[in-house]
Amino acid sequence: MGSLSRGIFGIAALLLATTPAFPDDGVPIKITNDGTSDILVTVYDMSITPKRVVVAGQRINGFSSVPISVTAGADGMGHVAWVARSADPSNRLCGQENDIRINNDESVHVHADQQCSES
Repeated sequence: MGSLSRGIFGIAALLLATTPAFPDDGVPIKITNDGTSDILVTVYDMSITPKRVVVAGQRINGFSSVPISVTAGADGMGHVAWVARSADPSNRLCGQENDIRINNDESVHVHADQQCSES
């Protein structure tokens, strides 16, 4: 390989190594049940329009996690919202949170520990 070829290859490798994440790159995260009881969780990817369901009513056991990937926003972070309800129909509890900003490999802690609204 000639010196010109090595130089072009070296510049190309350097550019690839320093390229920032594009907004459509995935952000790997974990959805973590931070309680002892099983819950049913729905997670929305808020980085895209319209928002997209990435987890739909999934049962997550107490203190367990589920790995998912969401779309990166312009800031390179994932933006999610979630709703949860207890899996036990005899003791119906709910929880929710909107517009959580999260980095790669972080956890979103979900729970159902409040009385559900009547709507």
